[in-house]
Amino acid sequence: MKITIIGTGYVGLVTGTCFAETGHQVTCLDIDAVKIRRLQGGQLTIFEPGLEQLFERNAREGRLHFTTSLADAMREAEIAFLALPTPPGEDGSADLSYVLGAADALAEHIRHYTVVVNKSTVPVGTAEKVRQILSKKIDQSLFDVVSNPEFLREGVAVEDFMKPDRVVIGSNAPRATAVMEALYEPFVRQGNPVYVMDLRSAELTKYAANAYLATRISFMNELANLCESTGANVDHVRKGIGSDTRIGKRFLFPGVGYGGSCFPKDVRALHKTAEEHNYNFRILDAVMQVNASQKKILPEKIIDRFGIKLSGVTIAVWGLAFKPNTDDIREAPAIDIMQNLLDAGASLRCYDPEAMAHAPELFGGKLYCATDMYDALDGADALALITEWNVFRSPDFEEMKRRMASPIVFDGRNVFEPARMYDMGFEYYSIGRRT
Repeated sequence: MKITIIGTGYVGLVTGTCFAETGHQVTCLDIDAVKIRRLQGGQLTIFEPGLEQLFERNAREGRLHFTTSLADAMREAEIAFLALPTPPGEDGSADLSYVLGAADALAEHIRHYTVVVNKSTVPVGTAEKVRQILSKKIDQSLFDVVSNPEFLREGVAVEDFMKPDRVVIGSNAPRATAVMEALYEPFVRQGNPVYVMDLRSAELTKYAANAYLATRISFMNELANLCESTGANVDHVRKGIGSDTRIGKRFLFPGVGYGGSCFPKDVRALHKTAEEHNYNFRILDAVMQVNASQKKILPEKIIDRFGIKLSGVTIAVWGLAFKPNTDDIREAPAIDIMQNLLDAGASLRCYDPEAMAHAPELFGGKLYCATDMYDALDGADALALITEWNVFRSPDFEEMKRRMASPIVFDGRNVFEPARMYDMGFEYYSIGRRT
């Protein structure tokens, strides 16, 4: 098939590359000429494990193309994916200006039957808005609008796309449904389900999934705080409840809060949708409140240890990205934590395996950007571990003690075992476990 991907952000680039890997001709469009030139030159604009090999192969073999011209991108397209950002507005609602603007521009270039697919995470009713925009300019026989939400986890997005748990297709048109089922057939040969449903249910499914996962995270963070107050160990509690098949083991790890491009935005957007339909979604209120307060836990522990004023205190920070295996720092807990420490007067030395380029953008010259994880420790009075990259899990502990002014670790992800840290001579603080 001839596929056009409008938007070369995280979702668009992964989607386009993976479709090309199954033999389709894919053209990725973006208005950012600098980004397109980089992609045309063979340079990826995001970090995602496993993507580079597929990107290089499909570009080399002529299945993956990049352009800034919508006319060129749509000339032979049978399917057009809208993979555009939907950033939160001040009231928490999703900003649809990119999606609806692209739909309006798209109408000028549809000359034959085309399936227009909302791949972006959008509120209930967006597909209908896209259809209305297109209908004003072209005959309805020339297109159908489909909702096809993405369920990609940053860090394993290629695997998620190539071997999806499920594919959700929101469609009211048999012709469009058949096209989408044929498109995804290579990805579900092992029997994973393709769910065809109405447009609004498909749109809500994406928000519901992310909001539920965010709820699990906030629940565990609340439970971890209770464990500290009662002297219980959250690791033991987590294992005890995770073995219940009704609950499961995933998303039961406490920490410093959730972040990234999806959970914060989608929880707020779902909450706003509920408000617009006169429904008080009280659980989501609590989820957002808990997440905001959880990001303060690690700075509070550090301030409790060193005093209300951190002037003269140097803190090493391991991890800027909102999760491992990505360079994405959107709404990362590290941002709030580091800002709180700076506001308290601390000096910061930070390191992240992939996200270091973003540190100056956020903090300018207010912190030291280390060349490696041990460089960040030089002269530090304490280490704050914020993102659980694998490289941080088995460090040279003796080297850490040699580099640091004092061997104090604040572990925001419970990477290390308390007893072992004590035995090695570290003063150690974690989340939901007795200090």
